[in-house]
Amino acid sequence: MSDFDTGADYGHVEAGQEHESLDQLHQVEGSENNYDSQFGVFEQDHASAESTSFDQGHHVEYTNPSGAHYEESDFTSYDHNEAETDHIFAAEGSESASSSEFGQLDALQHQLDTSFASATELHTGGAGELGVASN
Repeated sequence: MSDFDTGADYGHVEAGQEHESLDQLHQVEGSENNYDSQFGVFEQDHASAESTSFDQGHHVEYTNPSGAHYEESDFTSYDHNEAETDHIFAAEGSESASSSEFGQLDALQHQLDTSFASATELHTGGAGELGVASN
């Protein structure tokens, strides 16, 4: 029959698991809005000119003592001049709008799983690691 030496020192023994995780979150958001408008001008011109001339006359001529001469004239003169011009310029316009939005999300996740076992040395009173006694 054999016995183990009872003077042995087994030290410290530890075993286990560790679970750790690294989470990092980075978020960016933004927006941009633009509006532009441009409008022209409406223009209208009008010009007019008029000229009227009206002449009327009566002429009488008489000659006598013995050479009897008689003359009579009636006249009417009418002139009319007219000028007119129009000018129209139309309007022009433009309008624009734009909108943009953006978002960015960066996520980093890393799982760290480790298993470990550690032990201190076994010290015995004999020459070997285990002391065995025989009867």
